[in-house]
Amino acid sequence: MPDTPAPADTAVTLECRNVWKLFGPEAQGFLAGQTAAPGLEAIRAAGLVGAVQDVSLAVREGECFVIMGLSGSGKSTLVRCMSRLIEPTAGEILFNGENLLAARPDRMIEIRRHRMGMVFQHFALLPHLTVLGNVAFPLEVRGVARAEREARAREVVDLVGLAGREGFFPRELSGGQQQRVGIARSLAGDPELWFLDEPFSALDPLIRREMQDEFLRLQAILKKTIVFITHDFDEAIRLADRIAIMKDGRVVQIGTPEDLVMNPASDYVAEFTRNVVRAKVLKARSLMAPLDAETLPEGTADVAASATVAEIAPLLSEGAERLRVLDGSGAPVGLIRREAVVDVMMRG
Repeated sequence: MPDTPAPADTAVTLECRNVWKLFGPEAQGFLAGQTAAPGLEAIRAAGLVGAVQDVSLAVREGECFVIMGLSGSGKSTLVRCMSRLIEPTAGEILFNGENLLAARPDRMIEIRRHRMGMVFQHFALLPHLTVLGNVAFPLEVRGVARAEREARAREVVDLVGLAGREGFFPRELSGGQQQRVGIARSLAGDPELWFLDEPFSALDPLIRREMQDEFLRLQAILKKTIVFITHDFDEAIRLADRIAIMKDGRVVQIGTPEDLVMNPASDYVAEFTRNVVRAKVLKARSLMAPLDAETLPEGTADVAASATVAEIAPLLSEGAERLRVLDGSGAPVGLIRREAVVDVMMRG
């Protein structure tokens, strides 16, 4: 299961080590009696369902880590195991080094209330509460004083673009606005770790695109550590720093969107990514030549190393022959020639 190496100084917020979730009688006993990780056929022969099988992964601080797969692949079960909304059958789940599977129930309640935020596909807003009341509700459960919780709720309502609608009830809002309320509610407690389980899949395509834009805007401001579940690869490559693809309860590959598209580890991953437009995935850093290869004319346009070919192409259509590539600190690190971009665009 190839993964993209992390920078040496990158902290890990959440780590799964050999996590299993088997549904059925005597699942723990079955696993304990195995000398090696059982395969799917052995699990089925024992009358069990292998929802999550031997999953190991690490979510880095400040990244958006997307878990994706088809329906029944185990992605939603895995994210519920991460927060212990479902009890894993075996393994370890470490949150900032603390093993959540060893935590007492009251400790888990404290962690979920104060350090985790969750958004699900179904908005689950309380119909008798206003926008402000829904957003402030998690803080009310914590026992936060009314003035303080409403002040915080107003901050996040404004953050998600719903200022002026604090007194509206859920029935008076559109689907996209209701999901914004759900997002605001999950952010009210300023969580360190943010779980989003297919939060936009029930929305119409145009509203879904709008909510993806909103998500990217919020992440640029908040820089949360995020675990995001989706079955839509276009959504995944737009939002993710890294992606884990699941099949039959197992993680089959982890990597950046570019890694998965250009270097699929299996036929399954290759099929998953087959129709992806490469220009939306390939980054400037992948196409650039050394900066000292030639002198660039004055006025040469700059592009970020993280910019996609699709984002770069309009600059070249305006007549530029070369672009200077800048790293995250704004330092020049390379150049891109028009022909390299044209080649990618022509090959799709």
